[in-house]
Amino acid sequence: MMKNFLSLFILVFLGATTVFSQNKKEVLMTINGDPVYTNEFKRVYKKNLDLVQDESQKDIDGYLNLFVDYKLKIVEAQAQKLDEESTYKREFSKYRDQLSRNYLFEDKVTEELAKEAYERGKFDIAASHILIRTDYESVPQDTLAAYNKIKSIRERALKGEDFTTLAKTYSEEPGASERAGDLGYFSVFTMVYPFETAAYNTPVGEISDIVRTSFGYHIIKVKDKRAKLPKIGVSHIMISDKKGARTFNPEERINEIYTMLKQGESFESLAKQFSDDKNSAVKGGKLNPFTKGDLRATEFEDAAYELKNVGDISKPVKTDFGWHIIRLDEKLPMESFEEQKPMLEKKVSEGDRSKLVTTATNNKIKEKYGFKKEASFLPYFDTYVSDEVLKRKWVMEPIPASEEKTLFTIGNKKVGYTDFAKYIENRQKSTRPYKQKEALLVELYNEFETEQLKDYFKEKLEEDNEDYAAVLNEYRDGLLIFDVMNKNIWDKAKTDTLGLEAYYNKTKENYQWKQRVDADIYSATSEKIAEQIQAMLAAGKTAEDIKATLNTEDKVDVLITPGIFEIDQHELPKNLAIKQGVSTIYPNNDSFVVVNIKEILAPGPKSLDEVRGKVLSNYQNDIEASWMESLRTKYKVDINNKALKRVKRDLK
Repeated sequence: MMKNFLSLFILVFLGATTVFSQNKKEVLMTINGDPVYTNEFKRVYKKNLDLVQDESQKDIDGYLNLFVDYKLKIVEAQAQKLDEESTYKREFSKYRDQLSRNYLFEDKVTEELAKEAYERGKFDIAASHILIRTDYESVPQDTLAAYNKIKSIRERALKGEDFTTLAKTYSEEPGASERAGDLGYFSVFTMVYPFETAAYNTPVGEISDIVRTSFGYHIIKVKDKRAKLPKIGVSHIMISDKKGARTFNPEERINEIYTMLKQGESFESLAKQFSDDKNSAVKGGKLNPFTKGDLRATEFEDAAYELKNVGDISKPVKTDFGWHIIRLDEKLPMESFEEQKPMLEKKVSEGDRSKLVTTATNNKIKEKYGFKKEASFLPYFDTYVSDEVLKRKWVMEPIPASEEKTLFTIGNKKVGYTDFAKYIENRQKSTRPYKQKEALLVELYNEFETEQLKDYFKEKLEEDNEDYAAVLNEYRDGLLIFDVMNKNIWDKAKTDTLGLEAYYNKTKENYQWKQRVDADIYSATSEKIAEQIQAMLAAGKTAEDIKATLNTEDKVDVLITPGIFEIDQHELPKNLAIKQGVSTIYPNNDSFVVVNIKEILAPGPKSLDEVRGKVLSNYQNDIEASWMESLRTKYKVDINNKALKRVKRDLK
């Protein structure tokens, strides 16, 4: 909830610019003597007027009060030094990285790799491979021995020796003696990028060139290439078995619904009435289209793809979420690149393709601002950094001035030995394990150079691009508002149990149950069955008696839902007569409902535990109102009335 508040606040005030040249701007107000300019207020007002829901704040005076509160929260956050907190700095840096991507050169490279992935993703590859293990830290003689070994195996395979036998005999992949290197079918992003590239570039039936990955050297035999399965659209009915104690058995309920479907009952109607997936239930059970691998339930996907014809319905399927019945609604064509582009670019930026993006981006930045390599880092740091760095315990010693050198220059910024040493000391704690110090230093230097290049680009971007600087500044303020509210309002309310209880007792009349009924709801397949239910209830039969009489193993004519319900709850029929005993019959979608009201519960207060979330929210609002009064007392706000009049005239 609080993160959503942050997003909303940023949206409301996005576009306000506080970086304009001060000598050209008119002061609208001061807070403890610090100016706030009219241009900022006008841009905020015009951009966000439609987002303000309180009508009293849509006029300029009302909106000004909202704007003053916003500014006071930022001033208070800075007074509490929240802008110096490590979490704030980390969150801001993360956002700056995301925002600057719109201006960095990496987007073009990312799009090209996304297009390549899209074309590859139209197919699945079936392949086997042989692996000779060696990693990037291996000494040269071991690397050469591994290469010669895989080369010899490849030559034997090309001459006709059985690939399966060679894999079982020589491959160093775990389990190779049993699986013979068989990988089954795989698609784009499943394997590391060099391996994937070799597999997709090798014709069916042939053996790839030697491929180097972080695991070692591979050769790949491509056995098949098939078109990828298109997405399908399905609807489902779900009965959850994760809702704790239920008044019915979930497996029994799904089987009852399956029987009703076989009897010809409407899938949509049953989904709306009984499915526990409420998001899809309101749409008759309809789900968004998917292909294999999209969902977190393999059993669901397999059952869905086994349905051959539109309209086919599966038997009940068990997944980690509960029990499902699935209906095939449509088979869709392959998505276009534009439709898949956001997902593909996300995967490119997060996977091993990102190294290609980084290299291309670094080269562009170097070209734009000028880059000059100075001293070599490895001869000095191989001696300066001890082997303790491999244990992540190296402690930096100051580099004497006589030994200090510039590693490289980017634009007008010089980066030296000491800068790199500090980076090593901080970064060592979170690197992957390394066996060779030299390999670790090379990897850390590459990371360090990339970080310095991007930081320089972002610094120059904020200086040169006013729109970028404005958005970035608003995010700074938004983070501060979140932190100051979290510290002074939200956390305080959550931990103040006595205050929360006192607030509840003071306002408990606001949290009332409506009239409720303790009832059994009988959903029958026909009006005739509903009449039988009425008669059996009148004769004193229990719910279990009725179920045993009317339902058989092959046919379900009634579903029973017991519980306590507020009188306007959706489970009850509309316009239900609230009186103890057996109701009349109410048509409901394609069923007929009878309600046996066992007890009528009068309206009354809800307990604190029953409404804790709502009470907490209201308590937070109460604390915030008092806090804002204190801020207006603490800080002196002076409005320039002449400037405000001009603002009103301009905005009209």
